[in-house]
Amino acid sequence: MQQEHGSFHHKIVIFIQQYSNQRHRLRPVPHPVPLSRLTDSFLDGTSSVYLEELQRAWEADPNSVDESWDNFFRNFVGQATTSPGISGQTIQESMRLLLLVRAYQVMGHMKAKLDPLGLEQREIPDDLDPALYGFTDADLDREFFVGVWRMSGFLSENRPVQTLRAILTRLEQAYCGSIGYEYMHIADREKCNWLRDKIETPTPMQYNRQRQVVILDRLIWSTQFENFLATKWTAAKRFGLEGGETLIPGMKEMFDRAADRGVESIVIGMSHRGRLNVLANVVRKPLRQIFSEFSGGTKPVEEVGLYTGTGDVKYHLGTSYDRPTRGGKRIHLSLVANPSHLEAVDPVVVGKTRAKQYYSNDVDRTKNMGVLIHGDGSFAGQGVVYETLHLSALPNYTTGGTIHIVVNNQVAFTTDPRSGRSSQYCTDVAKALNAPIFHVNGDDMEAVVHVCELAAEWRQTFHSDVVVDIVCYRRFGHNEIDEPSFTQPKMYEVIRNHPSALEIYQKQLLESGQVTKEDIDKIQNKVNSILNEEYNASKDYAPRKRDWLSAYWLGFKSPEQISRVRNTGVKPEILKNVGKAITTLPDNFKPHRAVKRIFDNRAQMIETGEGIDWALGEALAFATLLVEGNHVRLSGQDVERGTFSHRHAVLHDQETGEKYCPLDHVIMNQNEEMYTISNSSLSEFGVLGFELGYSMENPNALVMWEAQFGDFANGAQVIFDQFLSSGEAKWLRQTGLVILLPHGYDGQGPEHSSARLERFLQMSDDNPYVIPEMDPTLRKQIQECNWQVVNVTTPANYFHVLRRQIHREFRKPLIVMSPKNLLRHKDCKSNLSEFDDVQGHPGFDKQGTRFKRLIKDQNDHSDLEEGIRRLILCSGKVYYELDEQRNKVNGKDIAICRVEQLFPFPYDLIRRELKRYPNAEIVWCQEEPMNMGAYYYIVPRLSTAMKSLDRGTMDDIKYVGRAPSASTATGFLEVHHREHREILQKSMQPEPINYPC
Repeated sequence: MQQEHGSFHHKIVIFIQQYSNQRHRLRPVPHPVPLSRLTDSFLDGTSSVYLEELQRAWEADPNSVDESWDNFFRNFVGQATTSPGISGQTIQESMRLLLLVRAYQVMGHMKAKLDPLGLEQREIPDDLDPALYGFTDADLDREFFVGVWRMSGFLSENRPVQTLRAILTRLEQAYCGSIGYEYMHIADREKCNWLRDKIETPTPMQYNRQRQVVILDRLIWSTQFENFLATKWTAAKRFGLEGGETLIPGMKEMFDRAADRGVESIVIGMSHRGRLNVLANVVRKPLRQIFSEFSGGTKPVEEVGLYTGTGDVKYHLGTSYDRPTRGGKRIHLSLVANPSHLEAVDPVVVGKTRAKQYYSNDVDRTKNMGVLIHGDGSFAGQGVVYETLHLSALPNYTTGGTIHIVVNNQVAFTTDPRSGRSSQYCTDVAKALNAPIFHVNGDDMEAVVHVCELAAEWRQTFHSDVVVDIVCYRRFGHNEIDEPSFTQPKMYEVIRNHPSALEIYQKQLLESGQVTKEDIDKIQNKVNSILNEEYNASKDYAPRKRDWLSAYWLGFKSPEQISRVRNTGVKPEILKNVGKAITTLPDNFKPHRAVKRIFDNRAQMIETGEGIDWALGEALAFATLLVEGNHVRLSGQDVERGTFSHRHAVLHDQETGEKYCPLDHVIMNQNEEMYTISNSSLSEFGVLGFELGYSMENPNALVMWEAQFGDFANGAQVIFDQFLSSGEAKWLRQTGLVILLPHGYDGQGPEHSSARLERFLQMSDDNPYVIPEMDPTLRKQIQECNWQVVNVTTPANYFHVLRRQIHREFRKPLIVMSPKNLLRHKDCKSNLSEFDDVQGHPGFDKQGTRFKRLIKDQNDHSDLEEGIRRLILCSGKVYYELDEQRNKVNGKDIAICRVEQLFPFPYDLIRRELKRYPNAEIVWCQEEPMNMGAYYYIVPRLSTAMKSLDRGTMDDIKYVGRAPSASTATGFLEVHHREHREILQKSMQPEPINYPC
């Protein structure tokens, strides 16, 4: 059927096309398509030519179009004849009205009253002006047919005919009140429709008197707690919540709703702002303990007889509690300790949540939930926020959705938003992950509660992230002794005269008649009475038990308790059995030819018991731990294959692309997550933080993170500095996390050589001038250190150091300078007998089969070798090159010992070797520049050991290695080779090395 240019429906097409072209590029629409699909895409610039074609088709044959369009056209025809009030209405007007509705859904938040101070000057988009769509005041009381729109959620109370005034009123109420919703960026139609129904369905957002009294009680607790601290400790920093007190009732209502929807445990992460209030009123840390910390802090160890570590400021501490909910359930809350690096705790919380889901068999991820409380400046400004969000849907990192709450006080330390971010909202980064964002005026108590409950429902319904942005203010400065008017004079002039959220809510309830003045006074008197009672009790408060570790950690030792040393060897028959399991592939699996050769070679290694390489040694460690019932998890960039194509833990069928992981089949009916190896996103900070949080939940797991190259670990430096190196000392929280950092000088340039060994050793906490107790039955050296740093040179020793992480009564982080060229080095091999627990085999000594902290010279030297002129101490792969050079020059008067464990320093074994070679010149040899590597760490400790034997002083330790350098390594291969030759030649030269340290 021909369509004339002047026809009515052609004008509709022209109107929509012109409107769309002003805003977006046109996109094609599939055919046929329901009305809801097309109308949802009008504002996205969908080609409206489709509408013209559709109208033609319907006129020719109503059955040729989707039923929704047939109903649409029929409804207009019917309404025109049965409703005189809209008899002149056209389809064009209806479409224009639809565009106006959609504009409110997309941009209504720009008109919402979000700023409690009224200072924010936002330009209201023209799209929200009815005049843009051709409507005038004369149209306000005209009736329009809107029944067909109920499929998109708008005005779903089954009133198909409404006036324009009623429609606009409802739109203003839904989208432009105290809440601004951002959700139209979400591509999933089900999610959008769910939110539309929640937002647009006109059920009054009101709570009955009973609920309002509960909310009021919680708001009074939040407010009075801050007032009490301000009165008792006027000069103390507490980073109070004044101006954002509605956070506390909002969180508590959120948790109540989450519990009603099946959540049993919540892991919380937040920075300092409002933390004490959350600790006291949400997580319920004893008030007397908080007040005691203000009055002088936790008693020293000698007074209470408990291990307290170094401690931390009170607004960094964490705790946990089983809290009853309003619905009569109990929910476990844990607030993770954190440093001042505001958002660094985010991935730690997510990782801990994922671990809780694993250990509680929470397959649907509905019982354990993470909640992160952010600041507005840090949410927008710190990259780890995006790194954490980016993990949200990755299979081995997802937690089924994290709820993000932004305490948006509209100013960071002293920085205004216009200087702190480039986007309209601080939360815009979350839109990249299709998370809905609920902006809410922090002075509207019931609106805050509503969005917090809505966030909990979203998370439990769609198992994805959601953001609540509480727009509030900060009544005082960054801390209570800071003067904010220096930098925000106008804002603080308003704040000085602005009523608190409690005053506003009390007035609202009194005016509505829901509560009386007596009701309010009764609650306030109760709260003040309890605060004073707890304050008086705090004066005599002392810890009654160690706030040490969670239930999974019961029985584990603190640094002041001696832990027995355990063997790590495995019975030969178990090694053979697991070795066969992890080298056998299914008959119908088609691996790559090169991978098939690798697995055939591994099977041969197991069969003969000889030539075990690095990758197989690692796999045997994993497999034997799995057999013993432990969880093993390894993640990082490219860990499935291995950066250096050595691990091949996950194989790919070359015909179907299907994956196969041999370590998933070590035991019968093995849980599919018992062994988890996963390539991560290209993130160091976020993923390492995730694995740290994961490792903190349960000690019976070997949790590892591997850097693509060790050099890249500096992208996660905050996790090393603030969590891993000092977490136990500050927060009494142990972790056995293993860090694998490929390290070694192979001529690959400055960013592919050094894992910055010196940084980890510099953060190590022993005294270089005191030899600790080294008797094996009394030794607590590792327990008293903050972590372990090793540079291992044999597959067997790597096997044992990994198993040692599990087979002891405490946990310590392990930093492994892992190899690159040793992965295939002809001499870096071990025999299977070095892995077993049979007496008389090479790995067995007086104490059993264990990790060797120092490997003595491979030659069969006696306990006393007076003819050795030089003792070279080294660490890592340079040993093999030194040994090869020694053979070339026939250096039989040179001994080479490998220090496998650098920290804690093996004083006992070093002294043993010094006694063995009483006349030897002492040399430390390393690949790294003098100002890097282990040199500056080794020298004072080696000197202490020498002095204890009258073997000389620090000046008697000779250095062989690269010269001091600003760069970790040269980028010129020829220079690298020259430097390397000089190191080897200097180490073996016949005359004494003529320069001291």
